[in-house]
Amino acid sequence: MLAKNILTKKTLLILSLATLALTGCNDDDGDTIITPVAPTTSTASTPTNNANTTANNNTTTDHQPSPTATPANTLATPAVTYGVRPFYLIDDMDNGALKNQLQSCGNQTPKRTEFSIAHRGATLQFPEHSKEAYLAANQMGAGVQECDVAFTKDHELVCRHSDADLHTTTNILATPLAAKCTQNFKPATFDAQGKLLTPASAKCLTSDITLAEFKTLKAKQDGANKNATTVAEYLAGTPTFRTDLYSQTGTLLSLKEALQLFKQMNVKVTPELKEPTVAMPHNGYTYDDYRKQLIDTVREAGYTPEQTIVQTFNIDDIKYWIAHNPDYAKTAVFLVDDSNFTKDGMAFSSQNPATWKYNMAELKNMGIQNLAPATFLMVTNNNGKVAASEFAKQAKAQGLGMIAWTIERSGPLATGGGWYYTGINEITNNDGDLYNLVDVLAKDVGVKGIFSDWPATTTYYANCNGL
Repeated sequence: MLAKNILTKKTLLILSLATLALTGCNDDDGDTIITPVAPTTSTASTPTNNANTTANNNTTTDHQPSPTATPANTLATPAVTYGVRPFYLIDDMDNGALKNQLQSCGNQTPKRTEFSIAHRGATLQFPEHSKEAYLAANQMGAGVQECDVAFTKDHELVCRHSDADLHTTTNILATPLAAKCTQNFKPATFDAQGKLLTPASAKCLTSDITLAEFKTLKAKQDGANKNATTVAEYLAGTPTFRTDLYSQTGTLLSLKEALQLFKQMNVKVTPELKEPTVAMPHNGYTYDDYRKQLIDTVREAGYTPEQTIVQTFNIDDIKYWIAHNPDYAKTAVFLVDDSNFTKDGMAFSSQNPATWKYNMAELKNMGIQNLAPATFLMVTNNNGKVAASEFAKQAKAQGLGMIAWTIERSGPLATGGGWYYTGINEITNNDGDLYNLVDVLAKDVGVKGIFSDWPATTTYYANCNGL
């Protein structure tokens, strides 16, 4: 009898877990630059015991989802989860109202939000643009996923940050395909005293190989050891603030495959057209062919303009889409930083419009409706506090939609945060200061989303503030 009761209880437990695995809940979000996709059905999150943690928290904490099978077109994944990082950052914040508010949301139920944009996936710990990075970002509640787009030798589109980064983002140098690279590995050289004379180098382009060959490679964390004398040493160049713990698989994807994966996740997509480093036309393939192919591929995958945020640093790409794909141009964003927004002969200042290559009214008159500025363009140091910059104020005044890039890409912030924190370095001295930046971008600048290398951080903030 005892054995029978134990078996019965075990059976009930298994059935209960199976029911939980099939439970669904609604993941629709707040407003964004573009119209939301239909609500995502995902597996259930654990309900919180706190029914109303904060006035700004619109998460329904007493929601009890009813059992339902996962739709065939939706990826069956674990519930949205924050993990430990948001809580680490909150604990590291200086005491104040923002810290108190974020702490008050500790029991909220995680849910997907389009405010949380995955920057090449969850790239703080997973190889960028890999299937594994995208899956991790999906579990962290990212409502928008990014594929930077480059083309192969046979003019197929693939997810890579650059057409010239295979030697630092994949294992190509350790494979026979290294012989096809524009420049195979060259070891570092040193003088008799051990001083570096020439750094180790290589150059492998997506256009050096076909899509079929590309698919045989494995993604790795972006990085290279410039002091390397062997290929193995060169490939072991992961930045110290990242990890190789999750680099064992590193599945590469074409744009078509990535879009199919994102469709199963039921999230929006933000492909970025990367400017080729090779001369165009490339074996008869023109730059206009490339621009057109991106839109055609997105459309053929079933992504409507309302579900798509096409990106580019090249303002002529936006003009091309306005002329040839006006539906997708409405939601397209012009990516900007000091490299493409500085007036000739000037030093860029986010506080001085005289240093800007374009004024906001000009952009609006061109038909550009959305900007994606680097974070440092949108904030400034105002008497020791992070505040909206003049750049952000003027963009907002012109009604330009804005999304920001990129947080959690600088490593520990104890030394000021580096390039992404230009202008606020002096008031950035601990990891928790990241949430001060996020708060100003969201509330004062009014961005509709933030790119992050670890989407759980922005998901947590967005859930806590009803975004």
